[in-house]
Amino acid sequence: MNPAKRRAIFERLRAANPTPKSELEYTTPYELLVAVVLSAQATDKGVNKATAKLFRKANTPQTMAKLGVEGLTPYISSIGLFNMKAKNVIALSEILVRDHGGEVPADREALEALPGVGRKTANVVLNSAFGQPLIAVDTHIFRVANRTNLAPGKDVAEVERKLEKFTPDEFKLGAHHWLILHGRYTCVARTPKCPQCVIRDLCEYRHKTPGAAPPLPFAR
Repeated sequence: MNPAKRRAIFERLRAANPTPKSELEYTTPYELLVAVVLSAQATDKGVNKATAKLFRKANTPQTMAKLGVEGLTPYISSIGLFNMKAKNVIALSEILVRDHGGEVPADREALEALPGVGRKTANVVLNSAFGQPLIAVDTHIFRVANRTNLAPGKDVAEVERKLEKFTPDEFKLGAHHWLILHGRYTCVARTPKCPQCVIRDLCEYRHKTPGAAPPLPFAR
């Protein structure tokens, strides 16, 4: 895929959603960090339902640490892998209090040193909470990048490297959100909704779902 087509894809996605944001509900970097840790192998909807109650009880590292694993578990028991996640959330909260003055660090190395926080989680927090132009590759973004040929790769690390390299700077802050929402609602796994897709004519997928295409903004 050439640079002009990549730019056009992001122009279309931006035109359709000028101010994209995470579907996880949070008000502080700490709430976002906890929500992202809880979201592994879970839906944002399910996480939001749990954190709506949890954050009324504990929404700082200090109050979460006081809650403890046993106190946290009932709030998140509806989420997959909740036992492990409870241990990680309490452990990372204790570390934030002990080593970071109760604040979430805007630093990848420090974030990835926290229990339950990998590169993808760190990228989400750095992008959404601190405005760093990073792209966290999840299953949706991996699928969209490969299916459209925007940034094909055999694993998430390769896709991330290519997206960082090929995405024009002006789109990097929003790219993560545009691509994940596109994969979640349009370029879905089993039967992509190609007739509804605003980048249908730019996408290089060979087996598009048939149907009448909608009017396209920024047609090229």
